[in-house]
Amino acid sequence: MRVPISWLNDFVDVSDISADELAERLTLAGLEVTAIERVGDWWDPERIRVGQVLRVEPHPNADRLVLATVDYGAGEPLTVVTGAPNVRPGMKVAFATAGATIINGYSEAREKMVLKPATIRGVRSEGMVLSERELGLSDEHEGILELEPEAPVGTPLRDWLGDTVLEIDILPNIARCMNILGVAREVATLYRRPLRYPPTEWEETGDPIEGKVEIEIQDPRRCHRFVAALIMGVTIGPSPAWMQRRLRLAGMRPINNVVDITNYVMLEVGEPLHAFDYDKLVERARRTGRETPKIIMRQAREGETLVTLDGVERHLTPDDILVTDTAGILSIAGIMGGAETEVTEATRNVLLEAASWDYISIRRTSRRLGIFSEAAARFSRGVHPALALVGDRRAARLMHELAGGTIADGMADNYPAPPPAVTVEFDLDFGERLLGMALDEDEVVDILTRLEFAVERKGDRRLLVTQPDHRLDIHGPADIAEEVARIVGLDKLPSTLMADELPPLRTDRLRELEETVRDLLVNAGLQEIISYALTTPEAEARLRLDGTPRPESEYVRLVNPSSSERRVMRRTLLVSLVEALQRNLTHHDRVAIFEIGRAYLPKPGQQLPDEQLRLGIAVTGPARPPSWLEPQPPHADFFDLKGVIEALCRHLHVAERVRFVPAEHPSLQPGRTAAVELDGRRIGVVGELHPLVREANDLPDRRIAVAEIELQPLLEAVPPTYQVEPVPRYPAIIEDIAVLVPEHTPAADVEAVIREAGGELLRYVELFDVYRGDPLPPGQKSLAYRLHYQAPDRTLTDEEAAQIRGRIVEALRQRLGATIRGAG
Repeated sequence: MRVPISWLNDFVDVSDISADELAERLTLAGLEVTAIERVGDWWDPERIRVGQVLRVEPHPNADRLVLATVDYGAGEPLTVVTGAPNVRPGMKVAFATAGATIINGYSEAREKMVLKPATIRGVRSEGMVLSERELGLSDEHEGILELEPEAPVGTPLRDWLGDTVLEIDILPNIARCMNILGVAREVATLYRRPLRYPPTEWEETGDPIEGKVEIEIQDPRRCHRFVAALIMGVTIGPSPAWMQRRLRLAGMRPINNVVDITNYVMLEVGEPLHAFDYDKLVERARRTGRETPKIIMRQAREGETLVTLDGVERHLTPDDILVTDTAGILSIAGIMGGAETEVTEATRNVLLEAASWDYISIRRTSRRLGIFSEAAARFSRGVHPALALVGDRRAARLMHELAGGTIADGMADNYPAPPPAVTVEFDLDFGERLLGMALDEDEVVDILTRLEFAVERKGDRRLLVTQPDHRLDIHGPADIAEEVARIVGLDKLPSTLMADELPPLRTDRLRELEETVRDLLVNAGLQEIISYALTTPEAEARLRLDGTPRPESEYVRLVNPSSSERRVMRRTLLVSLVEALQRNLTHHDRVAIFEIGRAYLPKPGQQLPDEQLRLGIAVTGPARPPSWLEPQPPHADFFDLKGVIEALCRHLHVAERVRFVPAEHPSLQPGRTAAVELDGRRIGVVGELHPLVREANDLPDRRIAVAEIELQPLLEAVPPTYQVEPVPRYPAIIEDIAVLVPEHTPAADVEAVIREAGGELLRYVELFDVYRGDPLPPGQKSLAYRLHYQAPDRTLTDEEAAQIRGRIVEALRQRLGATIRGAG
């Protein structure tokens, strides 16, 4: 959740607390601050100020431009040229003079630029009235930013409009803090400062609400409370600048004053609201023979649908809760409203709804429909029914102030089953045992009282603690102890050593990396198997074309085997993979398996063998599970398995040290076999089983890709640390290049030359096509690569991309004798 400090300051004074200190204190109290964003800290206080437009005159040489004279409080007013459609005399603006650094509003990359004096259509312009985009506040660039009328002319814009925003990770157990007031309550408690509440009262009222709306709750277990206020005679328009600014800082897009108020109050006090066009509700009611609307909360019926505010038709089930009327469905409760009764520019009367819903039902519906709205995020964690009245009254007051509406006297409130007050007996001695720290009764009472718990002393260090009506998370004494520990500070909890010294904990890095390999292969769609390490020489002989078994002296033999089929230790994992394929292919069309195990190679003259840790992989059948989009996926082959190994090496950060070179193997098909080399040393092989080997092992007549790799040298090559790069902020320049090379030239060599010549700005290289045949000369092939040029700090120009391409072409020509297809 994004918490602007200026908004937080409305409810608790934090003006003397630095953002870093506040973030640390909140984090130690269980509200983890994951980031601090300082808005406007880069605005030059001397060159970007609050200004006031004194007059607006037509441009003498341009119909769409005007001349705006601006008083900026630091000298004589300046006249600037602008095309902003909303500029007018008297308005307060953000004004930049020459030399100020602003964001280029016409660049998609949003890079910063220094404002310079310019002559535009014959008129000298010494400054600029700024839009939100040029200040980095949003992407809004249609008109200039209008400041509040009370903004003092000449004040540095950073002091008036700048802000600091805390990003707080709201966990389910602190859902009560998913609003500004909730965070303010924590801050007030932590710093022992008074908490101010937003006003929810008003003096003027209209006609009574009785008889203008009826509320029915069919299932109180799912809808705990439903409150409605009626505001008549509203005027739809933009919300004030201060509200729009706060909404944007909190991550929400302003729409209009009525909708913005519902979002503002949700962020402020934690109660999601929904505004209905009351006249549309009346019209719907009259279609069913009623004069006034009847709002009904019920579960959905099988087959019902609703077009929501995002224009999507939603198919509903009986697990969903609905807000309906006598004419049909109005909204999906707690998640999203329907399009038919939404507030538009023509709306004049608003029925403002606040409710409390069963959080489990909201969570299920939200996940099933894929709607993760701000309202659903709060209701799915639980919102106390008492907040419905608070939120509705707060929003009604704001609509009266900002939309000019008259609030009907009273509120429609259906509250069938108020939850009982949760009272917990807390024994301070229990708290001390649980927390491992001494607890002073007066301090505990003070902490709980500041958190708005009702506390009654029972004597003998026992307290009767009642949960406040904005919380739903207190269930027992452990929860009370947690509240005390949070406010005292989790860093203040004492650490206690055991009486005996523990032995040092030493990690086994290779074992941890082995587990990482397992995770990566499972994520790649493979299943792990654990097979017998025992086999027979005859079984391994069937893996070779000659079929001749090795002498048993070349195996580690069992003196007393339990079976004649398990009498020697395997020399290769391929024999275990083939056995697993034999068993699984009789039941499954697609098999993708791997095993991390040992092969046992006797050492001449030594009693113990060399136990090599190896990785074995076998893949056959469809490369991917069938789907409606691809009913018959292609069958997996050598290249699919090679891709799995390449992905594994990339994630282990050894990809640049691993190469695949053409090779031969007695079990694998020529032309579809490659050796896996690490720093030039062969550590494994990947390929497709030879058709004769498949036949000898009673495997189906289709491609079966297998691999066997020595795992220990691969794991030892994994670097202990590696550099992580941020996600690129600037777009890449993408181009294709077709390289003509001799047939014997490996694609890996071509890619290596491209990467080396391209340097750091060449971020991605992909071989996407190989062509042989006319009109290419005999013995030549064409390799087509897709190249991505990208800089971390700017958008590359076409000239820079051309320079990189030139280096690549020259390197290919000199080192591989390659030519570029299509080059003149």
